[in-house]
Amino acid sequence: MAYRINNVPQWLDEPEAVLGPKAAAKLGVKPSDLATLRVVRTVLDARKKNHPRYVHTLEVEVMPGRLPKTLPPDVSEVDPPPAPLPKVVRPPARRPIIVGMGPAGLFAALALAERGVTSVILERGREVVQRRKDVAKLSRDGTLFPESNMNFGEGGAGAYTDGKLSTRINHPHVRRVIETFARFGAPDRILVQGKPHIGSDLLPFAVERMRQELLALGVEVRFETRVEDVLVRDGKVAGVRLADGSTLEGDRVVLAPGNSARELFERFAADGHVFVEAKPFALGFRAEHPQLLINALQYGDKVADDARLPPADYKLAENLSVDGDVRGVYSFCMCPGGIVVPTPTEDGYQCTNGMSNSRRNSKYANAGIVVSVSVEDFARDGFTGPLAGLSFQRKWEKAAYELGGGRFFAPAQSIPDYLAGRLSKAPGGTTYRPGLTHADLNRLFPRALTESLKQALRSFDRSMRGFITDEAFLIGVEARTSSPVRVTRDEQLQSVSARGLYPAGEGCGYAGGIVSSGIDGLRVAEQICQELVDGP
Repeated sequence: MAYRINNVPQWLDEPEAVLGPKAAAKLGVKPSDLATLRVVRTVLDARKKNHPRYVHTLEVEVMPGRLPKTLPPDVSEVDPPPAPLPKVVRPPARRPIIVGMGPAGLFAALALAERGVTSVILERGREVVQRRKDVAKLSRDGTLFPESNMNFGEGGAGAYTDGKLSTRINHPHVRRVIETFARFGAPDRILVQGKPHIGSDLLPFAVERMRQELLALGVEVRFETRVEDVLVRDGKVAGVRLADGSTLEGDRVVLAPGNSARELFERFAADGHVFVEAKPFALGFRAEHPQLLINALQYGDKVADDARLPPADYKLAENLSVDGDVRGVYSFCMCPGGIVVPTPTEDGYQCTNGMSNSRRNSKYANAGIVVSVSVEDFARDGFTGPLAGLSFQRKWEKAAYELGGGRFFAPAQSIPDYLAGRLSKAPGGTTYRPGLTHADLNRLFPRALTESLKQALRSFDRSMRGFITDEAFLIGVEARTSSPVRVTRDEQLQSVSARGLYPAGEGCGYAGGIVSSGIDGLRVAEQICQELVDGP
């Protein structure tokens, strides 16, 4: 029998060897009574400034006859692993079509293939390693490849925007997603980290190995193949039409195109055969600080440069009332030791995101500081209908592009200047390429959103005294936090207007990151397999 022991502390100056005696003491046995010990989760506790510590969750096996009769607090029996799913189901007459090769599409394809159902994956972008060259060219000289960039291509948006595997959702498949990435070459540390992170330098290689496994299982993968529309006949999906005018027939289509597949959403809204609706999201700026400053604010100034500590992160949130509307303002996709990157998919539209490599060794930290926007906000700006959020998003990306002066230069302003509505201190050191343009960010967004962001920044500074500083800049804009459109589905995970169409992942409005998107792909695969078991 294995036992899980929670809340085992380890101070920075303590060796790992202390974990055995500490675990034994918690369990009420001698260290020699432990047959095995392994760390299953580690988090950094920095609540006591200048005295951070690691807190571990351990699993141990105890020698026969050595366990106390009553389990102490913080100790529990480890549940046996769940029974495996049936390995093989009856394959359908036509292979499922999967649109998009981000986490939702990848995990759907893998879960189907592992149960004997091979699919055809259609990806508008290029292979993940080739994308690196296209992404680098965008950052180097502002040259955008509309079909191969930070958002489009194998691995989806997450492949080159950090590779964070932390998630707010509590689902049995969280562990499955993380273990799958480790199986395909991601660092084993993600199995125990409280906030798992692969890094944009390593995640592409794990994605490439996943593709190789899919091909070995019989899955067909087509790159540089953009789906222009989903074919629907008599309320049932009949396949897809490609950008070259050809069609691919099929009676099951997993739709996982990512949250930047604007042309597809516009087609659905125009034709009406796939029901879509406007969806709230969030927008704002990227805040960039010196990493050493964030370390000092989070850990304490005495240990800010301690090499035994990872670059510090932060998580900030406020609910504020402005003009009678309560809005959430929060940090998004925080990247310690990271860089700010351009993430447009269309010329003339500026947007940003953040990323970190596996070592997180940049001298800067960045995070989105974003405010929630609603369907009512879209209407106030004159946008209604299923694409209201998309139009609202586009408006501010276009305004940011013009404010930056073109070529994907990002408008930027120091946080104190933004709050004061002035231009005094020009942006200094930054990780953002192609470059920054000193501009007044108060010219972006409706007044209520600007006021919400300003109130939140002042509140964040009260929580992290020193967050507002001349060394920190806001970089415009962060607008693709999630999809502004939802492709509505029912309890069977199928489109409400087209049977056999399975909207999935972040792009269709059902996830918010790598792990949750992967989980949604797994759920869709399970639904399809269950239907194949049950029959028509």
